[in-house]
Amino acid sequence: MRSCHIDLPHNTVNHHSRDRLMRLIEVKATVGLGKTRIYELIKEGNFPAPCKPGGSASRWSENEINAWVSECVSERVH
Repeated sequence: MRSCHIDLPHNTVNHHSRDRLMRLIEVKATVGLGKTRIYELIKEGNFPAPCKPGGSASRWSENEINAWVSECVSERVH
């Protein structure tokens, strides 16, 4: 299975739209992958890493997840 990779410096947030933090269940639904595969891709450096707002909670930037999906689609089309 081919994995998409996108480098996202911390300053790439689209300032015209508000970013929000997504829970894992939302990320899974958005990208169509399961928890194990998502964490494998993170470890490989091929998926946006989560933010850790506190405790054991993990949240993902919606902008980064959408950029990752767009990159996957772009790779497929070209």
